[in-house]
Amino acid sequence: MENTEETVLVRQERSVAVVTLNRPQVLNAMTKQMAMEYAHALREADADPQVRAIVVTGAGRGFCAGADLAILNQGPQAIRTFLPPAEDLPHLALRLRTPVIAAVNGPVAGIGFAYMLGSDVRFAARGVKMTTSFSRLGLVAEYGLSWLLPRLIGASRAMELLLSGRTLDAEEAERIGLVHRVVEPERLLAEAVDYAADLASGCSPHSLATIKAQVWADLERGHDEALAETLKLMDASFDGPDLAEALAARREKRPPVFAPLQ
Repeated sequence: MENTEETVLVRQERSVAVVTLNRPQVLNAMTKQMAMEYAHALREADADPQVRAIVVTGAGRGFCAGADLAILNQGPQAIRTFLPPAEDLPHLALRLRTPVIAAVNGPVAGIGFAYMLGSDVRFAARGVKMTTSFSRLGLVAEYGLSWLLPRLIGASRAMELLLSGRTLDAEEAERIGLVHRVVEPERLLAEAVDYAADLASGCSPHSLATIKAQVWADLERGHDEALAETLKLMDASFDGPDLAEALAARREKRPPVFAPLQ
């Protein structure tokens, strides 16, 4: 059992938790320990009132090159044992209240692709390669990607990437909406942290959490239901302290001071 290395590192910078996958010798290939440590780190950051945004990246040359081949080569029973608990799967980040920004610094494949898409915003280093890879391993669209990927880039593009398992680079990923910004490698983490820090300092934590919940819930609602819910949330926000604070800050030409989530 792998228990001698710290597979996930966490540091805090400007109200941003920077979470780093830390198995650089294997391009941060995923193990069950790493998956569970990563989920724990995200939950800890989400519960910390001092953290208002999260940046996820990889140590060394990779982001996450998929499941550790040493596990895959052991056969079906070992693979089943590898799977993290359902509550620790890659979609966890989408359920957090805190925005999660991926700084994709190197190769991404398989479960690493799912972890990348499990973030709310994705920055990628220029030239980074990524692939779903499942069809080339005799596998299926894993970790809910058959639900998530079409919602991010459309059914046709999602189908093509899942069927082919081909490799695309960061520039193509940006063109099709898979990543939001392509950055020179030496600037990637700094730009992702700057973006996250701007959310942390300038945006209401309550607004960020509510907007995340709205977007994902509304994907499953009809227009009328979504509009009715939005109107209720709008009405509540008019009486909330964050609007009053934002308006006061603008009048007084100072940064807003929003209360943390409870």
